Amino acid sequence: MSSPFPAGTFAPAPGRGSLGRMLRTHARVEAALTLRHGEQLLLTLIIPLALLIGLSSLDILPASQLGSTSKVDWMTPRILALAVMSSAFTGQAIALGFDRRYGVLKRLSATALPRWLLVAGRVVAALVVVALQSVVLGVVAAFLGWSPSAAGIGSAVVLLFLGTLAFGALGVLLGGALRAEAVLALANIVWFVLLLAGGILLAPSALPSGVGVIVSLLPSGALAEGMRAALVDGQFQAGPAAVLVVWAAVAGVLATRTTKLT
Repeated sequence: MSSPFPAGTFAPAPGRGSLGRMLRTHARVEAALTLRHGEQLLLTLIIPLALLIGLSSLDILPASQLGSTSKVDWMTPRILALAVMSSAFTGQAIALGFDRRYGVLKRLSATALPRWLLVAGRVVAALVVVALQSVVLGVVAAFLGWSPSAAGIGSAVVLLFLGTLAFGALGVLLGGALRAEAVLALANIVWFVLLLAGGILLAPSALPSGVGVIVSLLPSGALAEGMRAALVDGQFQAGPAAVLVVWAAVAGVLATRTTKLT
C-alpha cells in the first residue's frame, strides 16, 4: 500500500540556503541591530541631525568658507559625509569589536555563512543604514531650506556608496584587529578628530596649503568635498572618488589579513 504522504514529508533534507538569501538575512539582522541600539542611533543620526540644525541656524561657520552658498546648502553635504563616517566606520568598528569579544563571529563562522559573506552582510547593512540616514537628513535639510543641485544627485549617490565602502573597510580593519575596549576608545577619538580636522567642518581650502592637501587625501575630506561639489555645484569630481576607491581597496586587503574571529 502506497503512503498517502509525498516523499520527504517526514524526512527533511537540511542544507544551506542560497548565497543571496543568506546575504539578505544577515544584512537585515545587522541593520536591525544597529537601528535598535541606542548608542549607535545617537552616533549615526541624533548627533548629525543636531549638527545640521545647529550649524545651519547659527552664525558659527566662517563667512570665507561659505562664499555665496547658504549655510544649509554648504553644511548638508558635509553632514551626509559625517553620517557615513559615523555608521560605516565608527559604528561598524565598535560593533565588530564587541562581536569578537562575545564570540559572535566565532559562532557565525561555524555556520554555513562563508567568511566573505559575514563581511558583505555588514557592508550591505551599512549601506541600508546610510540610505535611511540620507533620507532623514535630506528631509530635515529641505525643511531648513536646502536646495541641492539636481544635476549632482546621481554623483552624490555614487560618492555615498564609495564612502560607505571605504569607511566600512576601515571599520572592519580597526574592529577586527584590536580588543573591544581599544576599538571603542580609538574609534570615537578618530571620529572626533576627523570631524574637527578631517575636512568635515573645515574645508581643505580653508586650511594651510600643506595641511589642506593632506586633509583632501583623507576619506573624510575626500567624501565631504566630493559631496559638496556634487550637491552645490552639480559636478562630479574624479579626484575624491579615486581617493575613496584607494582607501577602500587598501583597507579591505589589510582587513582580510588582520581580522580575528575572537
